[in-house]
Amino acid sequence: MDAYVEKGAADADDGRPTPPAGTGHQGPSDPVTTEPSDAPEPSGLSGDGSDVRPAAERAGGGIMALSMPYQVVLAVALAVVGVFACVHLAMVFLHVAPSNTLTKRHGQAVDDWVYPEFEQNWKLFAPNPLQQNVSVEVRAELVAADGSRRTTGWIDLTAQDAEAIRHNPMPSHAQQNELRRAVDFYLNSHSEDHTPNGMRGRLSEEYMRRIAMLRLGDRSGDAERVQLRTVTRAVAAPAWGTEKNDTAPSYRDFPWWPVTDADRPAGVDRSRTEAGR
Repeated sequence: MDAYVEKGAADADDGRPTPPAGTGHQGPSDPVTTEPSDAPEPSGLSGDGSDVRPAAERAGGGIMALSMPYQVVLAVALAVVGVFACVHLAMVFLHVAPSNTLTKRHGQAVDDWVYPEFEQNWKLFAPNPLQQNVSVEVRAELVAADGSRRTTGWIDLTAQDAEAIRHNPMPSHAQQNELRRAVDFYLNSHSEDHTPNGMRGRLSEEYMRRIAMLRLGDRSGDAERVQLRTVTRAVAAPAWGTEKNDTAPSYRDFPWWPVTDADRPAGVDRSRTEAGR
């Protein structure tokens, strides 16, 4: 009896709280309630106030996030682009500006800078479309088997091309541009009195003759001479407009050119010889 009392007194004196009666061990299935904490969020600062965040986080984004070599390369690239943009704007300004001391002294350099890639002039913003129709016509002097000569009427080559292009979704390049470029080539390489300017002038004459012989077809075998001309007509004003345009044609005749065997299409000269036998 005394031993039991002494043991109970020892348990009370060891300082450990005695769990209340009826309270057993709390198992893992019992819900645990978590109270919100009033502790402040970590600020990334140490006790003495220094920033202890990683270096990449402190630096932020943009150029400063790059390493020093990349920053130098990027800065140089931006400087080059800026200088190029300034030079280009200056060149374009001098090109469109009225004549001045700089353009007189450095005009060739300005033109070399602007024209290779920016060939279009101010008409890009105020276009003046063509208001004329230019046709190319040809006629030939034919020699019959009995030696008699006759001259054909004018044959409209441009009308032939227009007929071939009409309703054709994919017309050929020659049908669209051959005659126009041939005439431009001739006019740019001859004087007003049709004197050729060197080798290009003579080449343009050969080019015109061979186009004419190709277009004459079967009649080219009997042709001794050919002549071309341009016919220019102003585009008629629309019916709803009040303008009155003179649509009368104006002509520019080219000289008569003798036809050589080299001008005839392949096989035509042979058929002509056989026909004359």
